[in-house]
Amino acid sequence: MSFLASSSEALVAGLSGMSHARRRVGSRVVATAVDRSVVLNNASTEAIVPVDRDGRVSVADFAAALTADTALATLQFGNPEVGTRQPVTEAFAACRARGIPLLLDASAALGRAELPTDWDVLVGDGASFGGPPLGILVVRTGTRFTLPYAAEAEHRRALAAPWPPLVAALAAAWTAVLPDSADDAADASRLIDHLRAEARRWPDVEVLGDPIDRLPHVLTLSALYVDGERLVEELDRAGFAVGSGSACASSRLEPSHVLAAMGALTHGNIRITLPLRAIQADRAEAMARLALTLPRAIERVRTELGAGGL
Repeated sequence: MSFLASSSEALVAGLSGMSHARRRVGSRVVATAVDRSVVLNNASTEAIVPVDRDGRVSVADFAAALTADTALATLQFGNPEVGTRQPVTEAFAACRARGIPLLLDASAALGRAELPTDWDVLVGDGASFGGPPLGILVVRTGTRFTLPYAAEAEHRRALAAPWPPLVAALAAAWTAVLPDSADDAADASRLIDHLRAEARRWPDVEVLGDPIDRLPHVLTLSALYVDGERLVEELDRAGFAVGSGSACASSRLEPSHVLAAMGALTHGNIRITLPLRAIQADRAEAMARLALTLPRAIERVRTELGAGGL
């Protein structure tokens, strides 16, 4: 296990380390259209497999993309924007049948959902379970992996301050979260289910992602005739912190490539990520208030744009 400055760097290190170890058999990387930008923009990513309306990849399409010159494949456990979980076990079986390693991106799920064991390399993020935002890179014993130079430099820096305190804080957060993780996930799923049901009643609002096979703490919805960033501002004034745009490029206010890949509206969307109950003890009350506040905020933003009452 190695710790890097961010989960994005951990992903790059995983891609580089696996590709470098297998460069004699090919350098091609297979990914899905909803993978994180750092994966999709990687120089070795040549095959991008499409997804359906819920954001899930077809196992048949994923397997068909695996060829003789494929160095590795990547797959998310669950998407950080819409929550949809991928068919990890079946995809891993397809990779194993062809002798191709699978990198599983569990950045949005570590500490929030039970993870499968079907992977060769796993990437996580300490921030997902209330720890410091350290990238976590786990390589299964027996996996061909060469630590690339950049990752090796990060590994050396991990041995010097301030890394040891951060790693200790990450371990403390994990120890605190683990005993309650299953109950926390069940409670978060109930809260998200309630908001999904409420949002389906609002005019011209689409709730995105699989309603059942999903991460328990994530919800994204899109509203017609609404500017997403303006809606974020409106909710911020009401005391709610939500996101919009791409989860991995929101600082640049870019439209979400995930929603585009799903064929969904890429503007007028907001992303809600529930914190752990240990971090926000009143999250049930907050979600109840959000269910009342959100439709009013949507209507106010529509009215500003001259689309109120449509």
